[in-house]
Amino acid sequence: MEEQAYRRADGSCIISEEVIATIAGSAAVEVPGVAGMAQRPADIRGIIGSAAARAVRVLNNESETILDVYINLKSGARIPDVAGEVQHSVKVAVQSMTGKPVTRVNVHVVGLALEEEKSQ
Repeated sequence: MEEQAYRRADGSCIISEEVIATIAGSAAVEVPGVAGMAQRPADIRGIIGSAAARAVRVLNNESETILDVYINLKSGARIPDVAGEVQHSVKVAVQSMTGKPVTRVNVHVVGLALEEEKSQ
């Protein structure tokens, strides 16, 4: 897993992509209308990574950070409203906790959690 190093006058701080994915996932599930995180299309990180790494893809380099967040929505949630709030919440959380500017948050609605599934 690629790690990102932030240079400071007194040394460096390394933040792994898995930590960024965990922050993003935590912020996303707190948004009203989000039923939970969904598994993203499989790749090697999705197979061997943590639950956060399976639900959030992090692409970062020196000039930008791009996050792909995969979510399931609650029944009756308005997709544009929830997706916009997820984008904002994830961007603010990652930027405030890491100090790294987030250039883009792509929200992928993978599924819908029906009330019947929730009661079981």
